[in-house]
Amino acid sequence: MIFIPLPFVLTILLAILLLQLLRNREAGSRTDMLFIALVSAYMLRSVVLGLRWGYDMIAVMPVQIILATMIAGLAYLSFSSLTDKASTKTLLPQSIWLHFVPVLVVLAIMFFRRDLAALAIMVIFLIYGLALLRLSLAGPDVLITARLDGALRSHRAMQITGLMLIGSVIVDLLINFDFSWSGGRYSPSIIVVTNIISLFVLGAAAAVALDNRTSADEDDRNEVKTAPLSSEAVLTTEQHMAIVAELDVLMREKQLYKDMELNLKRIAHRLRKPPRHVSEAVNRCRGISVSVYVNNFRVEEACRLLRETDEPVTQITFASGFLTKSNFNREFLRVTGMSPKAFRSQMVTSDVRDNALN
Repeated sequence: MIFIPLPFVLTILLAILLLQLLRNREAGSRTDMLFIALVSAYMLRSVVLGLRWGYDMIAVMPVQIILATMIAGLAYLSFSSLTDKASTKTLLPQSIWLHFVPVLVVLAIMFFRRDLAALAIMVIFLIYGLALLRLSLAGPDVLITARLDGALRSHRAMQITGLMLIGSVIVDLLINFDFSWSGGRYSPSIIVVTNIISLFVLGAAAAVALDNRTSADEDDRNEVKTAPLSSEAVLTTEQHMAIVAELDVLMREKQLYKDMELNLKRIAHRLRKPPRHVSEAVNRCRGISVSVYVNNFRVEEACRLLRETDEPVTQITFASGFLTKSNFNREFLRVTGMSPKAFRSQMVTSDVRDNALN
């Protein structure tokens, strides 16, 4: 019977995920290219993992080390491409190549001091993991190109990726302890299991983040040119209130929330303000993120449609601005405390009771 290492099974799953990303990618999108490169690196690392620990091919170890180093930088670049850094120097070719400097450093260490390669990778993973977590501290609104109904999921995916990178450092420390305590008796099992879990979770996180990204349009490309204020300017409370008042008009009168591809960047373009100012204004004046703010309007519209029409819930999902039913159900439950079907049933029961009383 042919022995198929478990990492190869994971490779097949990652390959399916990669094909989906390639099929859905937007031509010319550097963000898509980064996530595709990231998932490809995950897939290759899974193959190398299977060769090393499934067939005991020690010769692939240098490749495994280089792939591990590349993954850390690619993960940071991919998620930062969804933030306001995407329109600045982060995605310039010369800036992208800067993140491959750690790979060159590790290559040099492997050539001169191979015993220090593992330590170098641990430091690189720790730095990039902390960088992603630091980036996530700004909240879901930092992901200005993520769809607002999926910004929270993308934000969590970024946090999970940062934690997994830091977790890899902890696993390496555990392996070092195992070698000093039992001569590495449990290390192969620890390496295979933790790598399979981490690669699967990281691949899923990358897919979630890219799936919730909106496609670029002319408004997005022109946003930086049309914003009259510097994103570094400090606004007063009155200025924040003015931004929110203008945003309320867009939501109430223009029903901007019905745009299923709406993101913070597009809202900022409509207001002719930097995305950071819009986020700060909503957070300060309403105490919530922009994604929650917009989804509240969407749920309000869904409640109206559930009360006043007989349209199916699925149709109401799209009519109120949600792109997926899962996000709609989650946000509806958050706002009303019940499912859409339960809400409609309650409204019907209430109407029947009122009619009976009259």
